[in-house]
Amino acid sequence: MRAEFIETKSRNYRPRRTTGDRVQEAVLMLGEAQGRLLNHGETPWASITFAGSRHELMLDFAGPEAVAAGERLIAALPDHEFAIPGQLVADATVSSVHHVMHPAPRMIVTATLLLLEDA
Repeated sequence: MRAEFIETKSRNYRPRRTTGDRVQEAVLMLGEAQGRLLNHGETPWASITFAGSRHELMLDFAGPEAVAAGERLIAALPDHEFAIPGQLVADATVSSVHHVMHPAPRMIVTATLLLLEDA
């Protein structure tokens, strides 16, 4: 019996992006990549006719340019058309905003998105 070396091709492992990852990326890009994600909570939900998830994201905008980008995010979020595969964004709102001006401008924004699974 002879031992042979069998060469296998190694694949680069790339983790699959979840709906939560896609929501997170879309909101951060809407904030012009100026915000830092502090928290992202996802809660699944279902009714008789729909199923989906509720996402709550807390973003920190530090510095004058970042705060300006955060203010543009607040203005654009409710009417923004998101492109998330397999999902429809039924509602997108800003649930809270906390401004601090001293010692440096800073704004913490909490956004809530309600997603429906696209059939």
